[in-house]
Amino acid sequence: MIFKFKPILKSTLWGGDKIVPFKHLESDQQQVGESWEISGVEGYETVVSGGPHKGQPLNSLLHEMKGLLVGAENYRRFGDEFPLLIKFIDARQDLSIQVHPNDEIAQRQGKGHGKTEMWYVMESEPMAQLYCGLRQAITPERYEEMVANDTIVDAIAKYNVKEGDVFFLPAGRIHAIGPGCFLTEIQQTSDVTYRIYDYKRKDKNGNYRELHTREAAECIDYHVESNYRTEYVPRKNQGVTLLQCPHFNTAVYDLNEPMILDYSELDSFVILIALRGEGTLTDDEGNEVSFQMGDTLLLPATTQSVDVKGTVKFLETYV
Repeated sequence: MIFKFKPILKSTLWGGDKIVPFKHLESDQQQVGESWEISGVEGYETVVSGGPHKGQPLNSLLHEMKGLLVGAENYRRFGDEFPLLIKFIDARQDLSIQVHPNDEIAQRQGKGHGKTEMWYVMESEPMAQLYCGLRQAITPERYEEMVANDTIVDAIAKYNVKEGDVFFLPAGRIHAIGPGCFLTEIQQTSDVTYRIYDYKRKDKNGNYRELHTREAAECIDYHVESNYRTEYVPRKNQGVTLLQCPHFNTAVYDLNEPMILDYSELDSFVILIALRGEGTLTDDEGNEVSFQMGDTLLLPATTQSVDVKGTVKFLETYV
């Protein structure tokens, strides 16, 4: 069985116009900043888009299938909560400077899970930029001063980005998506975001958006690294590991030849996210689906293998 879900499109203050055509959708929705592809977040659950489970919300499907959907160990860890949230993000303007708590801090603050995430940059504007990590050492006291005097952006590493760039955002790493960025975001299932700075912007009602300066201060990792971009060597017709962490493992495939993906030893669901091209995907039970740019597929943990045919580039992620 292979699951597709109906995406949840979110119009935002900073959203652009790339997501609807990228996903081959018929929609006149404007300023779509996010497409929630697979989500078990309460109030924002994606539902199955076709087949015998059409219309069923993800968490209901999980409750029904349990470890058969996510894997025995994942079900033991997470129960009836799907562990990952998958998004496409299109930014026409700067997003707020923000940070996310880790699991321990989130639970202490009554927020459930923390949020570790990653970005894979897709075809973006030529001048696309983003912020990731501190570029200079600051103290918590200096942090509060810089937020107050509108200079906090000066302390954050800024990157010009292009298609294929990858950034890991462990909980605590200060970050922001900049204008022109179009990317895939893979993250823990959590909607906890602490907004540090928002460029003094006002919402449609003329109000400043709420900041969470003090909550964020408890979360920030003040460690400075020389490079926050994930380095890897792209290769054709094989999986290239991008990231392995306790919350998810992600690889990229760029195929123009048939390939069988073997999941017989994996005790987890697998999510495949199509970035370019098109093809077909057939699992070991003979279920076949089309797979094209903008599609996101969920393979249950019972899947032993899938046969991918076509010219297609995609991300693979699992827990």
